[in-house]
Amino acid sequence: MTILDQIAKLGQGGLVVVGNLGRAGMIVALALLGPPDFRHGPALLIRQLYSVGVFSLLIIAVSGLFVGMVLALQGYNLLIRFDAVEALGQAVSVTLVRELGPVISALLFAGRAGSALTAEIGLMKATEQLAAMEVIGVDPIRRVVRPRLWAGIIAMPLLAQIFNVVALWGAVIIGVGWLGVGADAFWTNMQDYLEFRRDIFNGVIKAAVFGGVITWIAVFQGYNTVPTSEGISRATTRTVVYSSLAVLGMDFLLTAVMFGVN
Repeated sequence: MTILDQIAKLGQGGLVVVGNLGRAGMIVALALLGPPDFRHGPALLIRQLYSVGVFSLLIIAVSGLFVGMVLALQGYNLLIRFDAVEALGQAVSVTLVRELGPVISALLFAGRAGSALTAEIGLMKATEQLAAMEVIGVDPIRRVVRPRLWAGIIAMPLLAQIFNVVALWGAVIIGVGWLGVGADAFWTNMQDYLEFRRDIFNGVIKAAVFGGVITWIAVFQGYNTVPTSEGISRATTRTVVYSSLAVLGMDFLLTAVMFGVN
């Protein structure tokens, strides 16, 4: 293969990427900016909230419990060296609310809900349900993509807060119940240090952005998949990989904007 052939192949790959980004942008624009469907929209949204939210709740809660336990144990082992175990509450809470809560919840959400959305829409395409909707005059973007996209944006912050609450109780079980840190010191230091606008609200914003990005990637991969079993399998894998990378990259950007360097 000559250098010109390599350059041409690179250019073709770049055109494919740009084309996919353009199609993905058009899909999300049509889904978010299109006219509302007051007749069927609320019912479809509630159904998708149940699908992506309630079905992801168990893995979010269980993971949060163990993450909180590990944070308390590791934090205690670090703080005891400086005779500052009373700061365990604020250390665990800030770590969870700012970073681990939104990020780990988003990664779990991508693996559970994102892959399910891609497989579902990909199967609808493979069985020509999307084409049938267009034939009878139903817009698939409005009927299929929009409720799933909004469900991800709404459910992700709620799941992240549930993760944080369960993780904090896991930290209390280990820090207060097992390691003997004072309960008053744990809760008081946590409440004195956490700020609603800087910590909690920014964590909610992070989770909402992650939910939107993950759902966007998931619905586009399903909508753009090759309608075969192998195509759906590859699209599901791409959803999990792309979503995970997008969450980690967006986390750095959002952290730099929200918190910066003190």
